[in-house]
Amino acid sequence: MTPPSWTDGPGGSWLDGLRLALTTYTVAPVAGPGTLDRVVAGRAMTLGPAVGALLGALLGGLLAVFAAGLPALVAATLTVGLAALLSRGLHLDGLADTVDALGSYRSRERALEIMKSPEVGPFGVVALILVLLLQVGALAQLSARPLPALVAAVAAAVAGGRLAITEACRRGVPAARPGGMGALVAGTVHPAALALAALLVAALAVPAVPGRPWQGPAAVLASLLVVAGLRVHLVRRFGGVTGDVLGFLSETATTVIAIGLILF
Repeated sequence: MTPPSWTDGPGGSWLDGLRLALTTYTVAPVAGPGTLDRVVAGRAMTLGPAVGALLGALLGGLLAVFAAGLPALVAATLTVGLAALLSRGLHLDGLADTVDALGSYRSRERALEIMKSPEVGPFGVVALILVLLLQVGALAQLSARPLPALVAAVAAAVAGGRLAITEACRRGVPAARPGGMGALVAGTVHPAALALAALLVAALAVPAVPGRPWQGPAAVLASLLVVAGLRVHLVRRFGGVTGDVLGFLSETATTVIAIGLILF
């Protein structure tokens, strides 16, 4: 069997991109793409926010169900746990590995080795605890909102996390290594596709804060600014993006949006 191509070849269909997005971002039992190259990868990264919106809507509905019979913190904790389960914990793993690499203050090469290691160090543990606590606290606050606002809020936060990956994969952003997930997806997203995805996620966030239609889009914009700033630093530090860096940016964006939706 011919191995999948990681080149800028003719690419597969948008259906291949959707399959790759589903298998990358969720545990959905979907067959992988028939063609796997950088064209398909770019389509998958472009479709990532849409897949995130569907996953977030499901999680928002589950949060509402949990909150109907459980304390808000318990309902939020269950929802955050399910979010990790339904995404295979990949982004949380990336968060921990990237923070460990940053906290090492080692050379670029050594930092990338630390990032690739399966072990989680103290910096990574603290980062995981902090992010998960922030997400649980934010979802606990959101759980009291009317169902449409609750679902929109969680959907926007999860979609915004995937939008962060779309932003980090836009053209001009290099990969830190010649192999791995980062090399497959780095620099594959057209700026126009990124702009459209950002507008759609911002529109999704409009009903997330009752009486303040501006606050949801503002939270999405704030997350994009934070992600862009972090991405510039990480590219400078590691020489480009990796799969772990993408996971770190995704969890950061989701957390920023969730907090932005409960301010004031």
